[in-house]
Amino acid sequence: MRYSSLIFAFAVVAASLPAACTQAQSIPNKEQQISAALLAAPEPERAEATVLGYDAQGKVVTLREGTNSQICRADDPNQPGFEVVCYHKDLEPFMARGRALREEGKNGRELFDIREAEAKAGTLKMPTHPATLHILAGADAQYDPATNQVTGANYRYVVYIPFATAASTGLPERPTVPGGPWIMDPGTHRAHIMITPPAQE
Repeated sequence: MRYSSLIFAFAVVAASLPAACTQAQSIPNKEQQISAALLAAPEPERAEATVLGYDAQGKVVTLREGTNSQICRADDPNQPGFEVVCYHKDLEPFMARGRALREEGKNGRELFDIREAEAKAGTLKMPTHPATLHILAGADAQYDPATNQVTGANYRYVVYIPFATAASTGLPERPTVPGGPWIMDPGTHRAHIMITPPAQE
């Protein structure tokens, strides 16, 4: 009986370990997060960029304070695939508000409508100039921390121009050639130019 009880107790403890261990191992260390995040930044901007990442609880934290106009964000370990981004610091109020609303359970159209109303009311500060977001991402992309290389990811640009339209920019609302620029969400706080270079073979 004593042996059986010991085996049962061990099994209970062992069963509780994988979840905790998986959580701890799923978040790369600070240096790995910074190195990966900076891959989204233009190379001349990497050394002085601010880097956001994730703590042990999966919360967004500042991993490194920078001195230039760029803010990079590490890959979210709780999301499938791989995505790192880098954007102009004047987009941070917009990005931070999005993070806060998602923590409240807001997504999709509801999140869009809240930020739209706040931007129009002036309580959400949006850039008064074009501001670029760089994205390196792929649904099946893999990051190798040993080489600081990503395979299976594509690079694209998003240039935010709040409340711009096709008429004000001369851009189409749909891509007309592969990799050509077009404007998405025209006339809203989230109006932006999409530029997606063709995937490299």
